[in-house]
Amino acid sequence: MFIDSHCHLNFPGLVEQLDQLLVNMQDNQVSHALCVSVELPSFPAVLALAEAHDNLYASVGVHPDYELDVEPTVAELVKLAQHSKVIAIGETGLDYFRLTGELEWQRERFRTHIRASRESGKPLIIHTRSAADDTLRIMAEENAGEVGGVMHCFTESLDVAKAAIDLGFHISFSGILTFKKATSIKEVAQSIPLDKMLIETDSPYLAPTPHRGKTNQPAFVKHVAEEIAKLRNISVEEVGAATSQNFNRLFKLA
Repeated sequence: MFIDSHCHLNFPGLVEQLDQLLVNMQDNQVSHALCVSVELPSFPAVLALAEAHDNLYASVGVHPDYELDVEPTVAELVKLAQHSKVIAIGETGLDYFRLTGELEWQRERFRTHIRASRESGKPLIIHTRSAADDTLRIMAEENAGEVGGVMHCFTESLDVAKAAIDLGFHISFSGILTFKKATSIKEVAQSIPLDKMLIETDSPYLAPTPHRGKTNQPAFVKHVAEEIAKLRNISVEEVGAATSQNFNRLFKLA
């Protein structure tokens, strides 16, 4: 069985066909999925999905790409994270690719999420793009490893992966891993310990080969597992079992 550790089932293009997506998950041995929050106004919709389905979970957080008039507070995030179906804080982090200029607000928001993670005891879901040095620095300064979490949709170097693992974090691979030119990410998947890996779709984005260019969905996460199995010369069943165990251990699930 497989677990999709990061998807956005409340997004347009997916939520309208949720019933079929859940059937597709079952047909492809995907037992659970974590629906990830990107902004607080849409959090109730994310939580409602998790409340309505035993095999869906939710996170609470604000994506670093969202510029806001009013920033989330530690207390606000901690309060929302108290719900039993909320198993993580995020996604949060830094993104210097999409946004430029003075981004101290982004770094402060990241710190807020880390502090909420430590106070709530819920692990972090971290997004980092073109910002690895600052991401790792802030993680260390704020003692993010006290709770740990996952570097989602990992696209950085092996050195960054090792540094994140040393800080107590898992590395999650998306459909990008299946792309032919993703050689550096394939190296990471070959090299890091299997017990530090998760798999994800980031649906509706980044559909893996052989569905590249289509709308992604949790059922497709098995293709990520298949690529890891190929790269490590192990069975896909071993990858599925290990990544599912890692997910349950990280997010403190039975």
